Amino acid sequence: MKRFFRIYIVPGAVFQSVMVGGGYGTGREIVEYFTAYGAVGGILGIGVAFAVLALVVATTFEFSRRFQLHDYRHFFKFLLGPAWVVYEVLIILLFLLVLAVLSAAAGNILQDNFQLPYGFGLAIMLAVIGALTFFGQQLIKTVLTFWSLFLYAIFIAFFVIVFSGENTAISPDLLTSGIRSGWWLSGIQYALYNVAAVPLLLYVARDFRTRGEAVRSGVVAGAIAMIPALIFQVAFVTALPQVLDKAIPVYWMIGGLGLPMFVILYTIMLFGTFIETGAGLLQGINDRIDGYLTEAKGTRLKPAARAGVALAAILLSAGLSVWGLTELIAKGYGTMAWGFLAVYVIPLMTIGLYGLYRADRSDQKSPG
Repeated sequence: MKRFFRIYIVPGAVFQSVMVGGGYGTGREIVEYFTAYGAVGGILGIGVAFAVLALVVATTFEFSRRFQLHDYRHFFKFLLGPAWVVYEVLIILLFLLVLAVLSAAAGNILQDNFQLPYGFGLAIMLAVIGALTFFGQQLIKTVLTFWSLFLYAIFIAFFVIVFSGENTAISPDLLTSGIRSGWWLSGIQYALYNVAAVPLLLYVARDFRTRGEAVRSGVVAGAIAMIPALIFQVAFVTALPQVLDKAIPVYWMIGGLGLPMFVILYTIMLFGTFIETGAGLLQGINDRIDGYLTEAKGTRLKPAARAGVALAAILLSAGLSVWGLTELIAKGYGTMAWGFLAVYVIPLMTIGLYGLYRADRSDQKSPG
């Protein structure tokens, strides 16, 4: 049972915890990429996003397992050769963008709901993420896994609360006319910028022994990551079209139900998720730096240096957060999706799959 948990739950929980950052957890990403396409169109888009995520994550996990590539630097040097640095440039930009979204969301939530200064949320993020990165990979994996279970409990409670209230029935008109063109492209775009972070999370793929384990774990990870999106989509449909222009849709809906205690509980969950997302991504960056230092100088990245990288990245990204949550999600994420399609998804699904095929052929020809 312990191994089953490590193989099929931990990778998906870590992936989901990193995905459910400022935009996903507040509901803004779901509105932007799914709900805006209607009741049925949004669900179809979520199906497309799941299919893309499951395929790419499963292939990434297997490529990592087969060639023993457990940080993104080694992964892309093996896949792309000298062109690997293009991915590094893009992922650092995305990484800073994600942290900026987290900073903006953290400041907005504490300010709007508890009248705390905007910088208070940033200070808490700095302290806790710095502590997690100081203590390293194992603590981060454990915290992200158990927090993911808490996430699910809160999301399900949100769903139940919404549909137990008055005037939350889904209109038949929404179901019959609720498909706006472009849902499939939006689903692909959403999957592409989220799956881009998977190579930063290859520290969760060290325990795979077989291809079946890697592939099944990738599919499960896609499902674990997208089920909350489906919960949000169904809930948000009850509030169309007003929900479309809300910067933090979840809080707007909860506020309308008059449940102040649930607002507090949701805020605790969401703020913890911001920390999870930042810590999970920073662990991947630190692993990359650690791998370089090991090869070039025969040394390891010290815990204090890990925490220092985290603090510097958060402070830098905080400057980006001045653009606001809605603008960052609507323009920043969508634009970067196509870059990751070119330098990660297409090479993986062509060069990567061919490399796996050749490795299998070589194994079959080997004596014994």
